Amino acid sequence: MTDLSAFPITQKWPAQDPDRLQLYSLPTPNGVKVSILLEELGLPYEPHLVRFDHDDQMSPAFLSLNPNNKIPAILDPHGPGGQPLALFESGAILVYLAEKTGRFIPQDAAARYECLQWVMFQMGGIGPMFGQLGFFHKFAGKDYEDKRPRDRYVAESRRLLGVLDRHLAGRDWMLGADYSIADIAIFPWVRNLVGFYEARELVGFDDFANVARVLAAFVERPAVARGLLIPKRD
Repeated sequence: MTDLSAFPITQKWPAQDPDRLQLYSLPTPNGVKVSILLEELGLPYEPHLVRFDHDDQMSPAFLSLNPNNKIPAILDPHGPGGQPLALFESGAILVYLAEKTGRFIPQDAAARYECLQWVMFQMGGIGPMFGQLGFFHKFAGKDYEDKRPRDRYVAESRRLLGVLDRHLAGRDWMLGADYSIADIAIFPWVRNLVGFYEARELVGFDDFANVARVLAAFVERPAVARGLLIPKRD
């Protein structure tokens, strides 16, 4: 049995089975990227809920694994060379798990880089822009009379949706016929934009028929349906 006692995070969130991958997360768009991929892969893992309402992400135990105090993070007892690996940043975790298993990332070099460019597109564009729109539309941004910040993120979100919509014309998924970590990175954020952020009308989502079509196919996948609820909230 693997000994994970050297990792302080296991003192706050003990591993019931230290030979299983440990996931420290919350069911947010970034968090569910990893739980969805783990469900798609069928890898044995233990999810641990990091509660923001308790400031778990600021605890010394969590910061020992991710000094940037963001979810998700993982601790893989069977990392490279058979040694435990601690890893944070959702995009890095997606790439790591896909390469570890040889699934949901192309083996052909050119196609692999095409996949990675769309993962980076989500990390650098969709996530930050949709997140700012959510702030200015649903949360504290409503307190600002000046709507220029909100409108800036609405315009940029529409632009990004347009990029996606044009790319998805005639394609089942971001890479064509093959479902990949690019889809797993992007579509939890699209779902959040029109669902939790309640911005469907604000961004004119119905103008982007290809994005809506692929989002519908994405949420119909059984592993996606499971992963969206992991870790379970108390």
